[in-house]
Amino acid sequence: MRDFFSAGAGKAVRAVARLRGGGSALPGLVVERLDPGFMARGLARLPLGVIAVSGTNGKTTTTKMIVEMLEAQGLTVFTNRTGSNFSRGVVAAMVQESTAGGKLDADVAVLELDEAHAMYFIERVKPRFTLLLNVLRDQLDRFGEIDTTARYLQRIADATTDVLVVNREDRLIAEIGERTRARAADGGPEVREFGLAPALLSTFPGDDDFHVVPGHAAADAATDTREPADVTLLELGKNEATFLIDGEPRSTPLQLEGLYNTYNAAAALVTVRAVLERAVAEGADTSARTTEVLEALSTVRPAFGRGEKLELDGQPLELVLVKNPAGFRLGLASFDAEGVAVMIAVNDQYADGRDMSWLWDVDFETLRDGGVDTVTGTRAWDMALRLEHDDVPIGAVEEDLGAALAGFRSRTQGRPRRIYCTYTAMLGLRKRLSEITDVEEI
Repeated sequence: MRDFFSAGAGKAVRAVARLRGGGSALPGLVVERLDPGFMARGLARLPLGVIAVSGTNGKTTTTKMIVEMLEAQGLTVFTNRTGSNFSRGVVAAMVQESTAGGKLDADVAVLELDEAHAMYFIERVKPRFTLLLNVLRDQLDRFGEIDTTARYLQRIADATTDVLVVNREDRLIAEIGERTRARAADGGPEVREFGLAPALLSTFPGDDDFHVVPGHAAADAATDTREPADVTLLELGKNEATFLIDGEPRSTPLQLEGLYNTYNAAAALVTVRAVLERAVAEGADTSARTTEVLEALSTVRPAFGRGEKLELDGQPLELVLVKNPAGFRLGLASFDAEGVAVMIAVNDQYADGRDMSWLWDVDFETLRDGGVDTVTGTRAWDMALRLEHDDVPIGAVEEDLGAALAGFRSRTQGRPRRIYCTYTAMLGLRKRLSEITDVEEI
């Protein structure tokens, strides 16, 4: 009866919020206040439990990969599809997906969790499976130094019951895996890894690449003699990748854009294989065959704003989310700058992080030949100053997103376009783009 009233109240709030153009997380906030146990009760009923995805970069697209691969194997999956990764976002999604009686019709939940707000979540729900992607300097005003973020992720690992998947190329994440293995005798989860072939180590910078870590020797292609991870990214191609799985190279085409998404695909593969193995062992009507999982991976498209490709005036327009030095560096390395008109949109709202000093750790020289047509956002002039120091020509600086987009569109007719943007800038630009072209609703 309690679930009935809580779900009903949430659905009513959601209907009113949609009429008024309100946010997607508002119903979750209301239900959390009315019934703090709603989330825990609903998720506890799922046969395969909860898969938590956390880390600094790549949570939204990796969550999308896991969801679509599991669905392709016949499982019914609940997820926070908007990417709202606070607990109220999860509750809002539950309200939307649940029956009138508040019941979720799903086998498993795949939830993207903000590193800090995950602490609230794990006090109420213990993930059965957890994937930890990386620890990078991000939103320093929220998290402080990266050790703070690592401590949050350690607590998520400690709360996990069955399988912990870790990035062995990220020093702090790998250490979480080692500590978890050390307590295996006390009933800790099994630890699995995703990783890189030696030749690719320099392609994917981690936070340690920006400074020297005392006593730490970074992995090096010439001296790396480690055993392969559970899934290892072996080779990168144009819209394809080769992974080492069970000692066998397996190649697959990819719809995903960006180097970072390709590496995160290895993370998703490890996680999905672990979940399917448990599902088969527990009698679920599914399989864990690698060929079928790779086929499903080959059809996954990027999440909104994460290498998302739109069409504007008959030309492609790519939105690339950037929010820290490593992510921006990989974003620039993932896309050829030649022949593409570029705009950079940098905001400093709470969801972006107020401290934008990290822009000085990004090398923008690859944009020098073609220049940047437009710089916009609340920190447009900071971004312009940073580009000036790398001798990157700038066409226009306009703080207002709408005016900047209109000018960018007018000056770049007949050319492919790309926008590098922080999170709230991306949301603002998608809203404006939805008024002039087809944009997937979120």
